[in-house]
Amino acid sequence: MKPRIAVLGCGYWGSNHIRTLKSLGVLAAVSDANEARAEGFASEHECVAISPDALFEHADIDAIVLALPPQFHAEYAIRAMRSGKDVLVEKPIALTVEDAERSVSVARETGRIIMVGHVLRFHPAFEKLKSLIDQGDLGEIRYIHSHRLGLGKFHTENDALWDLAPHDLSMILALTGAAPEEVRGEGAALLDHLSDFAHLHMRFPGGLRSHLFTSRLNPYRERRLTVVGDKAMAVFDDVEPWGRKLAVYRHAVWQDSGHWAFTTNEPTYVDVEEGMPLTRELQHFLDCIETRSEPRTTGEEAIEVLRILTAGSVTHG
Repeated sequence: MKPRIAVLGCGYWGSNHIRTLKSLGVLAAVSDANEARAEGFASEHECVAISPDALFEHADIDAIVLALPPQFHAEYAIRAMRSGKDVLVEKPIALTVEDAERSVSVARETGRIIMVGHVLRFHPAFEKLKSLIDQGDLGEIRYIHSHRLGLGKFHTENDALWDLAPHDLSMILALTGAAPEEVRGEGAALLDHLSDFAHLHMRFPGGLRSHLFTSRLNPYRERRLTVVGDKAMAVFDDVEPWGRKLAVYRHAVWQDSGHWAFTTNEPTYVDVEEGMPLTRELQHFLDCIETRSEPRTTGEEAIEVLRILTAGSVTHG
């Protein structure tokens, strides 16, 4: 019997979860502080609407997807797990490391699954990129940089760093397999006191460096992760069509008679299986519920993401 899943939070991202869970045949209920909104989704997707307070007492709900403003994630995740339900929490898992640690501690205490919605970890192009790195196709990884730029969305609680960087930080941590030894942040606020532009500079064990740039006030859209190895370089560009999302550049650089020389080659585009990352993420969540196995995007990793965000945040007067 398939798990019965409820979605708490019927906003923009919650609505995506609702539609996807319905397509997977596991949507049992929706919930939102706005009762009319929840009733509308329940009617459209042929499930029940349950008030947030009553949701946790429903014995016929096996797991809850939390798609709330992040300041509420820890409180509701803990309530869900103490009620015997597994949880998928949208990113970020919380707004403080302490709240995230409390959530993970309760998961251990109750034996519940807590998975975090770092959805790009389930993108087929990223999975293929990680596979190439694990196989040694790029050689030793020396540098990783990511750019996530665009116009909007604007939040009253989250700046550009906290809203946009968690996805990329999760990918970078998966590729490095380690926490950074040093984090330095820069930010600029144009609209109010929250950063609209943010840079993170990180140094990892072994000398690997990484740079992340996010902006919500950019005239063009960019979703690009670049990995530089000593054999080759690779670019995961999510703005490109499927046939060009993952490119490998086999350049060479060497010293010749005291001077640097190099060759450039056209990129090789890697075949990537098409698939919706959110569908793959939610299917992974269902598999974890059924097998009681640890998710790919763990609470512990989400805590490390928060530590980096906290260390790299810049406050503005």
